[in-house]
Order: sequence, then C-alpha cells, then structure tokens
Amino acid sequence: MAGDASRRAVLRLGGLAAGAGLLGTGLLGTSLLGAAWPGAARAAGLQLPPGPLLIPSEGHALRRLTEHLSDLPRRRSFTTVPMILNDPAEWDARPLAAVLHNDAGPRQVWNNTDLAGPWLNLMRNALNTEIWGFRHPDFLVVSVTHGPANLALYDQSAWDRYQLAKLTGGRFARNVLIEETPAGALDPGDYERPDGVFSSAAVSIPLLMRRGVVFMSCHNAIWEQAGALIAHGLNRDGLSQGALAAELTNHLIPGVVLVPGAVGTLPELEQAGFTYAR
Repeated sequence: MAGDASRRAVLRLGGLAAGAGLLGTGLLGTSLLGAAWPGAARAAGLQLPPGPLLIPSEGHALRRLTEHLSDLPRRRSFTTVPMILNDPAEWDARPLAAVLHNDAGPRQVWNNTDLAGPWLNLMRNALNTEIWGFRHPDFLVVSVTHGPANLALYDQSAWDRYQLAKLTGGRFARNVLIEETPAGALDPGDYERPDGVFSSAAVSIPLLMRRGVVFMSCHNAIWEQAGALIAHGLNRDGLSQGALAAELTNHLIPGVVLVPGAVGTLPELEQAGFTYAR
C-alpha cells in the first residue's frame, strides 16, 4: 500500500538519522521532512512581504532574527544624503548590528552584483542544501547587493518614475525580481515538488525574505545610480545627486537593510563568522 511504503521510507530515514547521530538533536524534526511549517507564527512588523514565513520549525534562531529585523524601523525619509556616509543615523545601523550579532548559523554572505545573473537561484540552492542536505535549519544567508543588482531592491514606483529599466541594458522592462510567483503560494510541506515553493519556479526576493534571507543595499551603489540617472537625462525632477540618491533610498523595498558600502561591509560580516560566496 502507498501509506505503508511512505511509512517504511520515513522509518528508513529515521534509521539513517539515528546512525548519523541526528535524532534527538532537533535537526531532523517534522518540518525538515516537509510536514510542519508554522506559517502562522510570523512577525507583526512591517518589514516582511505578505505570506507566512518559510523557516523550519527547528530554525528558532533564524526565526527570532527574521522577526526582530521585521520589527526594527528603517529610515526612509531622507531629503538628501552625502556621498560618503559617516554617521550611523544615515544607514540601517540597528538592523545591521542585529545581523552581525545573532546566534543563527551556519551563516553565508553573498557578494551580489549581476542583476541578470543567477544570484537569487544560487542562494535558493544554498538554503535547500544546508536545510535538507546538512540539517542546518538555522542557516542564515545575507545578500550584500551592489552594482547593477542593487536595482532589484527598488520598488516599482521608483522604476517607473526614474525609468530604471534604461539602466539595465534592455534586460528588464520592470522589476520582476520583487514579484511573487504562483509557485510561492504552494504547499511548503512538499519540499521535493519540482515546481514547488522551494524550486527554481518560485525564485523571487520576497520569497527568499520569507525564508530568512537578508538583503543589504549599498549606499555607494545608490549614489552611483543617482549619478547615472543624471548623466542619462533621467532626472525628471532636476534633483541634485544627493537629493536623487535620497529619493532612491526612500524607495528601497521593505525589509532591505541599508549599509554604508557593500565592499566595506563584507569584511565586517566575515569577521562575524560569515562565509564568503559569490
């Protein structure tokens, strides 16, 4: 019978886990087998996209961090910003500190610059491997996003107002990377489904945020993109570079952590125990 076969498969997996010393550690709970994803327990803050968290029930530290980050406010009311940030009030200092000083792990930081590259899918693969392959439900992924990839962290209203698609070389007509996909609404219990919520069919920034991925935006990239808009005649309001950079900053999507500079923040994360990936 199909039910008997399923039970035998679970028993075989349990036997393998016992032999590997995984049972009793909390690393092979029901959520890692695809049975329980406590979606109702999600943050009440405003910094997460709609939908339940997709963090395993054993991922206690990652869930705490994700919910804490969701509750921390972000300053998005700038009128102008300098080229070089030198005051923590000018970036998301508290969320950054929360990421640097937390007990989730293992932890990995991605140096992401290629807007049209496979960066989102690579982070998805890393999550899947760590969670189900190596039984690390608290695996934390941070995307330090700069260069052209930073365009993905602006909301669609900024893309429309400043014609950001023209900075993509024709590769994007709109910011599709912040759009949820139909696969993102499927049952997370079926984690092996080829077109399911953990598959390449569901890759998007909001879904990865719901899995606990932290997206950091580089102020230097914002400054340079403001300069590019001015150079291309796309500064419709005639703003100074500082004012235009402030306007772009104000249109970062919810959940993003603004940092003073990507390549300068990477060493801070590595010193905090993050493994570098690109």
